[in-house]
Amino acid sequence: MDAATRKQLTDAARFGRKAGVQGRDGMVVTSHPIATRVATDVLREGGNAVDAALAAAVTQTVVEPHMSSLCGVLSMLHHDGARGETTYLNGSMDRPRDLTSISPADMSSGRSVAVPGFWAAFEAAAERLGSLPVSRLMAPAVELADQGFEMYPFLYGMAFTQLGTLGRYAGGREVFLPDGHLLDVGDLVRQPRLAETLGRLVEDGSEHFYRGAFAQRLVETAQGAGGVITRADLEAYEVRWMEPARGTYRGYEVIGSPPPDRGGTHVIEILNLVEQIPLQDWGPPTESPDTLYWLARFCGEVYLEGFDQRDPRDYPVPLDLITSKEHAARRFELMRTRLPHAVASAPYPGSNHVTVVDGDGDIASVLHSTMSLPWTNGLYADGVQLWAGGVHFLGNLPQPGGRGSCFLAPTLILRDGRPVLSAGSPSQGLIQNIVQNTLNILDFGMDIEASVHTPRFGGTASIDAVLEAAPASYFCEADVDEAVRREVVRRGVGLEVVNPWNLHSGSYEGIHLVEGVAHACADPRRAGAAEAV
Repeated sequence: MDAATRKQLTDAARFGRKAGVQGRDGMVVTSHPIATRVATDVLREGGNAVDAALAAAVTQTVVEPHMSSLCGVLSMLHHDGARGETTYLNGSMDRPRDLTSISPADMSSGRSVAVPGFWAAFEAAAERLGSLPVSRLMAPAVELADQGFEMYPFLYGMAFTQLGTLGRYAGGREVFLPDGHLLDVGDLVRQPRLAETLGRLVEDGSEHFYRGAFAQRLVETAQGAGGVITRADLEAYEVRWMEPARGTYRGYEVIGSPPPDRGGTHVIEILNLVEQIPLQDWGPPTESPDTLYWLARFCGEVYLEGFDQRDPRDYPVPLDLITSKEHAARRFELMRTRLPHAVASAPYPGSNHVTVVDGDGDIASVLHSTMSLPWTNGLYADGVQLWAGGVHFLGNLPQPGGRGSCFLAPTLILRDGRPVLSAGSPSQGLIQNIVQNTLNILDFGMDIEASVHTPRFGGTASIDAVLEAAPASYFCEADVDEAVRREVVRRGVGLEVVNPWNLHSGSYEGIHLVEGVAHACADPRRAGAAEAV
């Protein structure tokens, strides 16, 4: 990518209103314009949806280091357009075997470092479903790490707020504070050590990452800061190819991520509950206190009960029961007899979502993430940020060596076997985001551009108290009608009013498919872009 194009795309990495796009030969939506362009370039060169999504994701580990890392996670919902088959790849994190306990105080130390799945999942997806060589998919990320890219406002703001941990160790300082102070907006962010590591992965892949020199430095760095991760933990890591969770909603088929990536199951559960209310009569949540009240309750209580959905390999998860209409009907009747539950606070995740549809109708919906605040522990190994994924073990500690349970939610909706809507979202409000946009589009007939700009409620308000039950309180954007908000609060659901297009309301990376035409629009709550081929 030439410097002028890179700067033009980086300058476009701004929050605020976005324009919708449409096309027949492929569509990409991500939270950064450079990543979107990287993916559409791959599609134009003949790559498929998986190639494009992986190229975008690894590029985001470079240009969105506050949201993603090679030492994070990567999970993907994939739909084969020709076969009509959908499968799920879980590349989430494992618990180190010697991690016997964890506390919030551990988040700033090496004890927060979990066993990463990003690279294993990247490699597995490219090998099984990709069509282009890994060297081609990695080339833009290597170049951007080596040559640099311009610091943009979102990255600057996150780096500024986390400066204490970002600048704790040499790895963060050499990238973001090379002259003793934080780079300014417009300055080049160069990451030569990361470029070298990316290049080694092109050559040696998992042999380098999980069993070679990088694995050794990761372990030494984490253990030097009090961590317990070992070479054996890294060598034992395996991705999981899984059958997705499945349900229906008003004649649509709903497919989503299955436990332990339990968010897709939650979307199905919530949509089952929505069928219990007269949604069309009440209207959208921005206009109806009845709709907003029950959506907030559905999302909050399903999320809270979801902590029981752990790794199915170690704990029984009756997925057919959880996603059944009968369970939803009984659940709704019980909810009507009681006041709103307290809801658990969600951890603050740094995450990206990528959605790609190619010209053959294949779909890749990918969530990849640091699963924590950016630079929580400040640790780097060979230019790679060592994530604090252990924050997701605070409320739900898996068995030693077991897979973490997370509420990420790549989702696909079909009608008569044909994809209609593929989407996902990052951030603590991702479930509410996906549900509200789904209803906007399917029930209220909004186009996707109008939907992503519509006010919404999002994550829980007490983001620092991960383990503490708090009054049922949600972020609610200020442009939701005040009378609607007031009535919902009167009924016992707390709403904390925040700015319009709030970051914690998520970023809807969705593609709406209508009669062979793909429609997408980047969310104003992030700095992204949608682009058609």
